[in-house]
Amino acid sequence: MDLLRFSTAGSVDDGKSTLIGRLLYDTKTIFEDQLDHVEQTSRRRGDAETNLALLTDGLRAEREQGITIDVAYRYFATPRRKFIIADTPGHVQYTRNMVTGASTANLALVLVDARKGLLEQSRRHAFIASLLRIPHVVVCVNKMDLVDWSEQRYEEIVADFKAFATKLEIPDISFIPVSALRGDNVVDKSTNMSWYGGTPLLYHLEHVHIASDRNLVDVRFPVQWVIRPHSSEHHDYRGYAGQVAGGTFHPGDEVVVLPSGMTTTIRGIDTYDGPVDEAFPPMSVTLLLDDDLDISRGDMICRVNNHATASQELEALVCWMIDKPLAPRSMYAIKHTTRSARAMVTDLRYQIDINSLHRDESATSLGLNDIGRVSLKTTQPLLHDAYSRNRMTGSFILIDEATNNTVGAGMLLGDRT
Repeated sequence: MDLLRFSTAGSVDDGKSTLIGRLLYDTKTIFEDQLDHVEQTSRRRGDAETNLALLTDGLRAEREQGITIDVAYRYFATPRRKFIIADTPGHVQYTRNMVTGASTANLALVLVDARKGLLEQSRRHAFIASLLRIPHVVVCVNKMDLVDWSEQRYEEIVADFKAFATKLEIPDISFIPVSALRGDNVVDKSTNMSWYGGTPLLYHLEHVHIASDRNLVDVRFPVQWVIRPHSSEHHDYRGYAGQVAGGTFHPGDEVVVLPSGMTTTIRGIDTYDGPVDEAFPPMSVTLLLDDDLDISRGDMICRVNNHATASQELEALVCWMIDKPLAPRSMYAIKHTTRSARAMVTDLRYQIDINSLHRDESATSLGLNDIGRVSLKTTQPLLHDAYSRNRMTGSFILIDEATNNTVGAGMLLGDRT
């Protein structure tokens, strides 16, 4: 069954957690004891109705403040598709959490309060969705019940968002008027907005086409592990395990192993369930090769005439995730696909104001939740593609070697050119 990962985005109190709670409730994917607990908590808090946002806001501080702080992941399925939801925070100080939750998403739900219209935080999160190359965005104009189901108000917000989206790189944008609290246009079509001719949110999520979003042209297989059982049953078995990051693999394909440049042919493809005739993203497989080559973790298997770029000098956009600022000449550990190295920040090109999209070239550091363009030099070449071409081979994290904390998430822009 197909899997869709999607994240929520938008301003504080736009109703992200309530919308997710409504989806879970109306699709009957929550247990009775969960619902009983939410109902009891709602009564104890004095809420007029069952607060479905409590299904995702699990931290005590979140419930007390009525905001989302941490990323909450929820899972549900319909007969057509499986879903993983990342409910991300709306506050500006939790931008890093939003980046984390949206980094693997196929689709972003941007919620806009129909009363308030498009706010700075809605624009900020739409920009981050564009920055993270999320291919599908659904703008849910929420709380339509509080504007008397006004078609005019809905069209005003749609026009505002479309005007802002001309500055972004989002290939697919859809708009749906909803009331998360009452369930209008969430799972079932609303009877209060007969003027809306589109589909409810769940129908859209079930049918949005995501198969072509993955890069099936550039063959990329970062080697994660060399499998040598050393058993009588598998006497001479040598396989190279990992997750397909791009393209398709078949037995008989000629491939090249980077960085050595040695060529060979795929003899077979194994999975947990047995051999297969084809491997594609995001399958986890073991490749069997015709030749015994010197291959180790961090190497990459590609097509002979379609290589990943190998470079030690890189340009990237980085979202900074800790209080201690990023500054030029700083050293960090870098983790890219299955390869680890050390990296120096050689230059901070500019900081991006994620409200106005202005580039501040006078910036000398990046603080918590800031996003900026940096130049990096690594201790060994990274086998990469631009993030715009391949989100798996174009992303990395920076790690503080003293604390082992992840301090930055990066998106590669390509070589220094």
